[in-house]
Amino acid sequence: MDLLRWTLIFLVIALIAAVFGFGGIAAGAAEIGKILFFVFLVLFLISLFYGRSRNRRL
Repeated sequence: MDLLRWTLIFLVIALIAAVFGFGGIAAGAAEIGKILFFVFLVLFLISLFYGRSRNRRL
């Protein structure tokens, strides 16, 4: 009986994931993820160069 309960739980999770995946929400989330990746990459590079130049002055 316990195995049947877990099977039904995973079935519901899979159906919810399918609704979100087929509805276009996944594509929107992937696009936002790409934008955030490049924003944080630029911020990382700026902080890397700023920290390096700041250490030279000390």
